Amino acid sequence: MEIKEARFLVSNSKVENCPKPDRPEYAFIGRSNVGKSSLINMLANKKALAKISGKPGKTRLINHFIINNEWYLVDLPGYGYAKVPKAERLKWEQFLKKYIATRENLYCLFVLVDSRHPAQKVDLKFMEWLGVSEIPFSIIFTKTDKLKPEELEVNLKAYEEKLFETWETMPGYFVSSSETSAGKDEILEFINNINHPDE
Repeated sequence: MEIKEARFLVSNSKVENCPKPDRPEYAFIGRSNVGKSSLINMLANKKALAKISGKPGKTRLINHFIINNEWYLVDLPGYGYAKVPKAERLKWEQFLKKYIATRENLYCLFVLVDSRHPAQKVDLKFMEWLGVSEIPFSIIFTKTDKLKPEELEVNLKAYEEKLFETWETMPGYFVSSSETSAGKDEILEFINNINHPDE
């Protein structure tokens, strides 16, 4: 699939104000500073579709984009570390979980993980909640260009081993880099196959 048109639709902090659930929806989430905005821009072939910030926790709203007038791409606020008061952080988490658990047209949630680091408790806990809640999700390992191939292989194997401590099967995953466009075709093909299962 090629993204020919990607445009911003709406930002909001209330699930009930999201666009009508009349198209397939794919959302992207991850810890602060995981490279989410860069990945979204890479997938959409646009340098500034999603705003990139050096400050963790910059995305504070649910941001909807419409792709090829066919499906919604959603940029969600990061979770975990952010220089905000705890009460505000908890408020974000509540509305995020409400969106994820109740959005009827959410076909897949992409959980972004920095490939350079060992498995983080906050990511594992979040993915465990997704599993228990029966939310369809895939992992996207980001920033793979920062590692040598053998380092990436070691890190992915270690991550798999950590997941197998609580999971019977490994969740689906992609390896990506916004710098080299690695993983772009695979992620878009995955989305296209869900949107058009009979093709």
